[in-house]
Amino acid sequence: MTWRGTRCLGALLGAGLAVAACDRTPQPIPVSFARRVDVAAVRPAEGTDTRRAPVPLRVAVAAILSPSRNLDAHHDLLTYIGRRLGRGVQLFQRGTYAEVNDLLKHRQVDLAFVCGGALVVGEREFGMQVLAVPQVRGKTEYYSYLIVSRKSRYWRLEDLRGESFAFSDPLSNSGRLAIIHTLVQRGEAPERFFRRTVFTYSHDNSILAVADGLVDGAAVDSLVYDYLRARDPEAVSGTRVIARWGPYGIPPVVVHPDLDPALRSALRLLLLSMHAEPDARKILDRLRIDRFVEADPSLFQSIREMEARVRGR
Repeated sequence: MTWRGTRCLGALLGAGLAVAACDRTPQPIPVSFARRVDVAAVRPAEGTDTRRAPVPLRVAVAAILSPSRNLDAHHDLLTYIGRRLGRGVQLFQRGTYAEVNDLLKHRQVDLAFVCGGALVVGEREFGMQVLAVPQVRGKTEYYSYLIVSRKSRYWRLEDLRGESFAFSDPLSNSGRLAIIHTLVQRGEAPERFFRRTVFTYSHDNSILAVADGLVDGAAVDSLVYDYLRARDPEAVSGTRVIARWGPYGIPPVVVHPDLDPALRSALRLLLLSMHAEPDARKILDRLRIDRFVEADPSLFQSIREMEARVRGR
């Protein structure tokens, strides 16, 4: 689905906002552009005896991007992983970060790409573990961008008081936690600061909602925003960034703590060595990733602290 093709889905979000205007209780309303998708994305390497081939590697990707963009962004990476392991790869996409966490919690997937907020919750609930993290422009950190329409009169967070706002997901760090924590630090009640809030369930859909005037502002992942600005400038051309929060630990690749040690070791080695192989280097370049590296133990500590403070208020 192209960026322009997704605009027809804006009617769904607009309808949600119209209904919300009649509701005096300032609770976020879930408005999802996403779809539940299970895709057998990658076949076993050519020449593999499928009668003896190992079971597919099951990979879940959080809805940081909408489903079609997620598949486009991750297809080559998953193809490479599958071919290196000599097995097929089954891709699972879900509409929410919580659903992806549940897949890993119940051992229904082997590997998952999640955000920092989902990691913190997964650590607490079942001991989710970081396998590797991407390094982008020499850093393993990213930001939360506060965006508004390019034509709007808003220039700072305070200007959005009493206006409508889009969060990407209840567990998102850059798409929700960062701005909620900022408001709490200022003594503001987030549920009263904004007139109405919605969940779009992906960062590109939040950008779309702002660009089309369906909401006045949104908090989005800087990596997604910068990726779209480089790969599809039209996607962000109707918006501008007026503030940022961070830096925070970059969205990691994670596993269940009880994953088979041999598979864990193979996956870890594969990811950490990708940048040294020419074919894999091209895949990383398309994703705007320098390489995968081991995570510093303190990388996600600021997100842990923010989540604990917001959860305990």
